[in-house]
Amino acid sequence: MKACLCKSFGPPSSLVIEEIADPVAEPGKIVVRVKACALNFFDTLIIENKYQYKPEMPFSPSAEFSGIVEAVGDGVTEFAAGDRVMGYVGWGAAREKIVVEARDIVQIPDSVAFETAAGLAVTYGTTLHAYRDRGDLKAGETVAVLGASGGVGQAAVEIASIMGAKVIACASSEEKLAFARSLGADLTLNYSKEPLKEGLKALTDGRGVDVVYDPVGGDLAEQAVRATAWGGRFLVIGFAAGQIPKIPLNIVMLKGCDLRGVFWGAAVTRDPEANKENMKQLLAWVEEGRLKPHVHGVYPLEDIATALEEIAARKVRGKVIVTP
Repeated sequence: MKACLCKSFGPPSSLVIEEIADPVAEPGKIVVRVKACALNFFDTLIIENKYQYKPEMPFSPSAEFSGIVEAVGDGVTEFAAGDRVMGYVGWGAAREKIVVEARDIVQIPDSVAFETAAGLAVTYGTTLHAYRDRGDLKAGETVAVLGASGGVGQAAVEIASIMGAKVIACASSEEKLAFARSLGADLTLNYSKEPLKEGLKALTDGRGVDVVYDPVGGDLAEQAVRATAWGGRFLVIGFAAGQIPKIPLNIVMLKGCDLRGVFWGAAVTRDPEANKENMKQLLAWVEEGRLKPHVHGVYPLEDIATALEEIAARKVRGKVIVTP
């Protein structure tokens, strides 16, 4: 089978496509023929040894995938050959076949395209976990999404809207905000033109926002915490700005708000059943037509370097899909 391999750390151009041996369905394992896999920004980091996880070489990038079960090992009862499935593996999906454990995958309905399912696990999984499991988001509450046109930012706008929240999309340009409005944002704020704290306060008649979804960090974080309502929840998603902020704890005390960490990758391992339920919810929303993930582009395996370069250059809007 063909696989994209990282054999030495470097830029996307250092990746190679090679023939490797087909995987075997050992006891308790499942072999999936990959129909589509998705790329994320962290894939550009992991191949350059700049990420928190350090896979043993050679490894394939791509953490999320969809495909068809080809074989099951002894002891596997939940799945059978021919099942349509999607899953998350951390890395290793950019290849024609992958071996996984049953806990890594869920079945996908016949009406959901492989390209759509392949891109649900990371950004949409992170976001639903953030809102449902960590943020206690309720219908009618107000959510401020920072970096609203980025990968998880897009998912945050879409899912908050589906959950009945009022969404304030925050980004650094009018083009990005227009894209956020197309995803369902109710209000927008350009934080390159006006201070985030004052802008959020103005858009909420001085009350502040109930939930902040922050994948950006940097200087925006403290401003957003100061713009939370009494009892608000600030969700720490990531640090795309490159700077990990330091928040004065007196703000947390005075506002009666919470700072809540969202580490979806660890949550998947610690509570795989809860993650499966979230994946089933996402798939149900897609099947119902309520969630329509935006796909930036679909690339053949041979063009994976080009796809990763576009992600690294921040040129993408939506999911980047590779079809082995």
